[in-house]
Amino acid sequence: MRRVALKIAYIGTNFHGYQRQPEYRTVEGELLKVFKETGIIEDTWKSHYSVAGRTDKGVHSTGNVISFITDEDIYINKLNGLLPNDIKIVAEARVPYGFKVRFPENRTYTYIQPIDESTDNINFDLMQQAMQLFIGKHNFRNFSKRNEKNPNREILETKLICNDDTLIFKIKGKSFLWNMVRKMVTAINHVGCEKLTLSNIEELLTPQELRQYIRLQPAPACGLILSDMQYKNIKFKESQYAKDKLIEYIKEEHKINQQKMKTDEKLVEILK
Repeated sequence: MRRVALKIAYIGTNFHGYQRQPEYRTVEGELLKVFKETGIIEDTWKSHYSVAGRTDKGVHSTGNVISFITDEDIYINKLNGLLPNDIKIVAEARVPYGFKVRFPENRTYTYIQPIDESTDNINFDLMQQAMQLFIGKHNFRNFSKRNEKNPNREILETKLICNDDTLIFKIKGKSFLWNMVRKMVTAINHVGCEKLTLSNIEELLTPQELRQYIRLQPAPACGLILSDMQYKNIKFKESQYAKDKLIEYIKEEHKINQQKMKTDEKLVEILK
């Protein structure tokens, strides 16, 4: 018996989130189907199976981590051959029996936002300043959908990159509340469009309940990537072959999406 940790990458577009749900296609459902088929996991409770991040519907990952105890050898290529094309195990690590997958030292989210006619007049400098206000320990109750028992969280780093026609938000923290990153992105965009001020951000980061006055809708899930997890003294053995297979899938999907986009543009042109 040994405990292993696996790093999972997936394209969330066609999944109803990570967590298994009856009647819905989920990342966890597909993983457990293959694990049971190969005898790696027969019972999730007995195997002490756990996952670091339960991502929402449409959210992607390049760095989510699962852990469990098993008697079986792990052959990543074999498992990936049984998994759907939009999920791949990209790394493996042998970990201590007491390893707690849910508590990494930090996790990083990356949010991708196109710049178009609705966002090309945003104030990038103000957005940079707003990003900096989140660094440190704050009360994030106004950035969650739930009434959390402990809404205090610590953000370690933030970065906003303007790359051609795309904004890239990077946020590293110890842990996050439900919808927290996507609401942070919305708030930062509101500052850039001058719908909110920097003072408003500071107010939202206090224990005062402001959700009924300042409503922050989560930014679209399709732009969010759970991009990395870091654990103390744990080094993953990466599989470039597995990553390359997922890259192939992404490129093929991109071609299809490009065709859809061009078709939509022509439909608009004809209708006009």
